[in-house]
Amino acid sequence: MVFVKVRAGEMLEKALRSLKKKIDKEGVMKSVKAHRYYMKPSISKRAKSKAALKYKR
Repeated sequence: MVFVKVRAGEMLEKALRSLKKKIDKEGVMKSVKAHRYYMKPSISKRAKSKAALKYKR
């Protein structure tokens, strides 16, 4: 869980910016997007091999 301490007199925009930086640094959004939908193992293997072929070309 990500916490940001807001000091007295600190601007809200600055606190939000530091929160976003911490979220990016810890990879929270990346893991949320990865676990958004469940993919069956067979489908994930197929997608992985498709990506490998695309990269190879």
